[in-house]
Amino acid sequence: MPMTSVSHPEPAVQPALCTRLAAVRERIAAAAARAGRSRYDVTLVVVGKSFDVALIRAARGEGQVDFGESRAQELRAKARELGGGFRWHFVGRLQRNKAPDVVGLAALIHSVDRLELAEAIADHARRAGLVQRVLVQVNAGRDPAKGGCDPEATTGLVAKVRMLDGIACEGLMTVPPLDADPRSVFATLRGLRDDLRCRFPEVEHLSMGMSADLELAVEEGATIVRVGEAVFGPRPAPPERPTRPAPPERPTRPAPPERPTRPAPPERPTRPAPPERIARPAPQQDLNEEEHER
Repeated sequence: MPMTSVSHPEPAVQPALCTRLAAVRERIAAAAARAGRSRYDVTLVVVGKSFDVALIRAARGEGQVDFGESRAQELRAKARELGGGFRWHFVGRLQRNKAPDVVGLAALIHSVDRLELAEAIADHARRAGLVQRVLVQVNAGRDPAKGGCDPEATTGLVAKVRMLDGIACEGLMTVPPLDADPRSVFATLRGLRDDLRCRFPEVEHLSMGMSADLELAVEEGATIVRVGEAVFGPRPAPPERPTRPAPPERPTRPAPPERPTRPAPPERPTRPAPPERIARPAPQQDLNEEEHER
């Protein structure tokens, strides 16, 4: 993926972004107050997926430190271009072969949903001489379109991840289904976290809640909310993929030449009919015989 060029935000963009960022912070503070919590108990991660680095830089200028990306390649490109002073989170689905692009660059990986992925992350972290902080992603809403382990498998997965060198499991993450009540999904995740903390006190974080439902998440105990469009505005539509030109038509093979037809064999001459045989005359009776008969 080519690196996005750094550009300074347009004069009209900066005030709009500042206004939206302040509004999100106020939403978090109000929800925390309703739940009897401090606004400082909740970390706002601003997700920059598909947004220009100029907007991310502008948000950083407003004191925002934590930023998230959901594609490993985009994370590396933006981190390299923007330089230091940013704390990066990886919040998307992660394939094992992409683990080297994320380990050590992301302060926190939110989407560990299987042991094989945790093992790959731990292996690369050990090679780099660091401990990678992660969250286990749970499909608390049982949505087949979402990633995450099943709720009943969460305790077993967390226990196995904790045993790996080079990785530290610090909590849980979920994304609720679009057609479900998000509060019930958030409550399910909080219940799982509370049960786990009885055995593993370091499992404390709940990464849940986005632009549309962050208040419900904070009221249900979220320690991290992931917000993109509420800060940056509508996400730009992805560029249309160029359509492949139709393959050239294969030239049709010329029809094979007609085989010359063999001439009909000449008619065989018919044999002439054999001449009729001449009938022999009947033999003459002996006159003496005729006389003896008389």
